[in-house]
Amino acid sequence: MKMSALVGDRYKEKPADCTLESHALMVRGGYIKQVSTGAFSLFPSARRITRKIETIIREEMDAIDGQEVLFPVVLPAELWKESGRYASVGKELLRLSDRFGSEMVLGMTHEEAAVHLVRELGQTYTRYPFMIYQIQTKYRDEPRARGGLIRVREFTMKDAYSFHVSHADLTAYYERCYHAYARIFARAGAKNVIAVLSDSGMMGGSVSHEFMLLSDAGEDTLVICNNCDFKANMEAAPCVADSSISGEIQPLVKVHTPDMESIEEVANYLGVPQSHTCKCVVYQKNEDDTFVLVFIRGDLEVNETKLRNHLRAEIHPGKVEENSGIVAGFIGLYGLDMDQRTVVIDQSLANMNNLVAGANEKNYHYTGFHLTRDFGKAEFVDIAKVSAGSVCPQCGKRALLIQNGIEIGNIFQLSDKYSKAMNMQFLDENGALHYPIMGCYGIGVGRLCASVCEESHDAYGPIWPISISPWEAHICVLREDIGETRQVADMLYTTLKKTGVETVIDDRAISAGIMFSEADLLGLPIRAIISPRNLAEGVIELQTRDKSIQKKVPIADAANEILMLKEHLFDDIEKRTAML
Repeated sequence: MKMSALVGDRYKEKPADCTLESHALMVRGGYIKQVSTGAFSLFPSARRITRKIETIIREEMDAIDGQEVLFPVVLPAELWKESGRYASVGKELLRLSDRFGSEMVLGMTHEEAAVHLVRELGQTYTRYPFMIYQIQTKYRDEPRARGGLIRVREFTMKDAYSFHVSHADLTAYYERCYHAYARIFARAGAKNVIAVLSDSGMMGGSVSHEFMLLSDAGEDTLVICNNCDFKANMEAAPCVADSSISGEIQPLVKVHTPDMESIEEVANYLGVPQSHTCKCVVYQKNEDDTFVLVFIRGDLEVNETKLRNHLRAEIHPGKVEENSGIVAGFIGLYGLDMDQRTVVIDQSLANMNNLVAGANEKNYHYTGFHLTRDFGKAEFVDIAKVSAGSVCPQCGKRALLIQNGIEIGNIFQLSDKYSKAMNMQFLDENGALHYPIMGCYGIGVGRLCASVCEESHDAYGPIWPISISPWEAHICVLREDIGETRQVADMLYTTLKKTGVETVIDDRAISAGIMFSEADLLGLPIRAIISPRNLAEGVIELQTRDKSIQKKVPIADAANEILMLKEHLFDDIEKRTAML
């Protein structure tokens, strides 16, 4: 490829609306152009990267017996109504009607389409197990599109669906997919990737993992134990509250706490730690606006994902009005009117006594609150957020760390959620009917591309791993107007193409500063610099984009040296992959 013909411009200025470095570099480097909020066109350099990622994915999916298929982007609403998700999924699912008035959706995921495709084929146990996958455009009406290709509305995704006759068979295949995913990310050059337990969300199922690229730019909050191998998304991490207050049980006493509506104010006023208080956080269910009163230890926060899962309902922050019968800032369990209200009590309050708690009366709290004595038997659930230094649920040590990550892949054990809802059944060897057990496995292609850029860049541009780099070598020709310089450059360019090295040659009459600046933005792993000064010495200068290798080689040896350098860079990736 000649730079003079490459579609896509590179420029120095950082776009004002780019919050992530990867977003700014991919705009500046001529990789992507925004069409609308959360939707981008890809220039040739970005498309070459995503094609290489897709090739890696296909190879690894085929290696675990996957069979590639293709589902429609636009799907009839009837399929989503069969599964029940047409009504349960919110505005993220884009609903529309065609010219005949038929209700349609833009596919944001394809579980329904997968079941529809194989429903008739999978009527006997002899056809199992099998896995089908696709690489397809999807659309999610994302309200918070940001970060270029990191969080978008329209995206390319690999999604796979496996079908099994038993949970044991799914578990075994899930393990194969888990390792295939680790290989995909390693081959794509992503280094700091971990797998964490996650919340299944709208996908359903009981077991799920997310593959996270550790990054300060990530929106996901991860909980990692510094003492054992426990790793989980904040949404799914169990909170071990370690709650107990010892000592003689005190009487329940109402105390005046004037205008003190926050736990911090009340705790300071009464001279007790916030961990010795019981606070109430108010929500309302989206479906009917009924109140949900969540009682939790005063120093902890509510994990709203856990709460939604417990309630099996969507919620929003409660709006407490005067006629609600709720005294905001002073809500407590003692004497609480439970009528038409859902009460949820976090397990952090189990085994607690002598608490400070609301009195359900403005400007008053109780001291000495004993939950069993003053409220009665309670059901405790885990709806608290984990914090740094909390107790690890696996090893029991106070060794939990909080880090950020970018989700680049996910895998789910779906059980029979979709096969049962859509009446897909098979006959076993005894003639009995069963619903197939399913697994689901997803990777965002564009997000992986941008995530690697976020992880591997410097102040000047991306540092692409050779396995997904748009091209492998970049020839910079200084003073291309000089005959010998151009002749040597053309000879090297031709030789590299013949030996299978994907090469870009900068054949433009521009300054060295601009040429090197744009080469940094293109981020190719190997660079060859041909200049009158080097030719006077009989050498060509070679360097890697990360500057770890810089050397001068004789002109006659340059092509072979570049080929060996390419092999060396691929070997490094293969060694990291082989260690998994």
